[in-house]
Amino acid sequence: MPSTPAPLARIVQGSGPGLLLAHGAGGSARDNWGPLLPDLAVHRTVVAPDYPGSGDSPSEPGRPTLDELAERLVATADAEGLDTFDLAGYSLGAAAAVRIATRHPERVRSLLLLAGVAGGSARMRLLSELIVDLGERPDDLARLVLTVVLGETWVDALPAEQLAGLQEALKSPLPDGIRQQFRLAGEADVRAELAAIAVPTLVVSTAEDMLVPPSQHRLLAEGIPGARFVRLASGHLPVVEALPELRAVMLEFVKGLDEG
Repeated sequence: MPSTPAPLARIVQGSGPGLLLAHGAGGSARDNWGPLLPDLAVHRTVVAPDYPGSGDSPSEPGRPTLDELAERLVATADAEGLDTFDLAGYSLGAAAAVRIATRHPERVRSLLLLAGVAGGSARMRLLSELIVDLGERPDDLARLVLTVVLGETWVDALPAEQLAGLQEALKSPLPDGIRQQFRLAGEADVRAELAAIAVPTLVVSTAEDMLVPPSQHRLLAEGIPGARFVRLASGHLPVVEALPELRAVMLEFVKGLDEG
């Protein structure tokens, strides 16, 4: 018999119905969701896992598949006693969330897909491969983040000294799992699964996103029956660039589920 997937290291906060959070490639639960956790925990038992090689989860050998990542996330929800849960996925985590919703439809109550990967983009695959290749060149990777990952409006508004400081900060050590995760982000393709999703879904598009472009977000919204679509004036890191707006969107979604 196949072994049960091991749960991941995770942040757990709050009480009430479960909310499972799936972070993006090269990020962590704290990096991608941290500023939102206290507000979400008022309404939900929030479980935010770290993928292997990110945050508090140790790195693992091999080349994980999207199915394997999805099952590890579900195993983490199981470990916290969440029989059913709302599910929010960011970037790569959005593709994982779609895969969970189609493999375990009885577990997922709702979906929120933020700056999400749908698949089928040759440009995005090439960008993911470039990030993998630049893992040994922190100066070049920092410049790529500033020009592709962060939004034009936000970067252009930074004073010169803050921009220089941010570029230096981006040279800090990378998560061990960044190569595995970006390879997976470049390969993931959930387009064929979208029509089977039958839960309330909100797709949040980051309008200035040049890493996972808005065309990917629109594929998610157009493919999922009844999905709502909202836009944030942000690049690929809304938790940095548009935190108040992102907080408002996520809380409105969660509260709307409770009221509905």
